[in-house]
Amino acid sequence: MTKEVVFAPDAVHPLAMFSQAIISKGHVYVSGNIGCTTDFRVVEGGVQGQTSAAMQNIAKVLEAAGSGLQHIVKANVYLTNMPRDFADMNSAYKEFFDANAMPARACIGVASLPLGACVEIDCMAEVPDT
Repeated sequence: MTKEVVFAPDAVHPLAMFSQAIISKGHVYVSGNIGCTTDFRVVEGGVQGQTSAAMQNIAKVLEAAGSGLQHIVKANVYLTNMPRDFADMNSAYKEFFDANAMPARACIGVASLPLGACVEIDCMAEVPDT
């Protein structure tokens, strides 16, 4: 089995224990992204600001993999406060996709996330033939 590590220098750098993404068998698996700056500070704007920042970072990683947001087939969203943040997260999240071609998705409530973030997003996307 062949797999390729993806590194997007303009995206938030990963910690030493994981890669930004891995390409395997025509798909790219993107690690979880919280809405933080390149110096690991959670962005302002609550869950909407964090969702937008996470999605922008995911877009950079996908581009480095030869893919893009339009090729996401499944996303997982993790929220620390589902009742408070679900609607606002969805409001920011939907801005990154064609309304008629939304990827499959799960949204899971969790106790906490790194750096005190309120949202984390990971995904799997296709890498189109070049």
